[in-house]
Amino acid sequence: MDHVTKAVQYYEKGFMCSQAIFAAFAEDFGITEKQALQIGACFGGGMNKGEVCGACTGALMVLGMKYGQFDISDTVSHAAENAKAVQFLDEFAKRKGSYICREILGCDLRTEEGRTHARANGLFGTLCPEMVRTAAEILIEMLGGDD
Repeated sequence: MDHVTKAVQYYEKGFMCSQAIFAAFAEDFGITEKQALQIGACFGGGMNKGEVCGACTGALMVLGMKYGQFDISDTVSHAAENAKAVQFLDEFAKRKGSYICREILGCDLRTEEGRTHARANGLFGTLCPEMVRTAAEILIEMLGGDD
């Protein structure tokens, strides 16, 4: 199964957007699905505050697995990881208008009123799967994958 389909299926099963993206790519980088689901668990819904879209934070985790600095003296990797993060977020905003969850949803998840509005209008079921799909597609392009 391709990464995009896998990510959307994770989301449709009930996982957070951040979990869906990270888990769909996890095994490519040597971590288990369970580990990815656990690591990504607190980042959905813009970290439950409507901040950076969880699909984007999941994607940034994947990019960190590929390009992230792990040797403190490796400043080249540090610069590359930052460039990849900016590239991803810029491309996502270009395609979707923003990478900020509350801007995408058009309501403020920091408030009960905003959360109620999102649920009542089915935003998590209509807009969010498309954000997951877009994040996965951009990752495939950036990672040079065939999906």
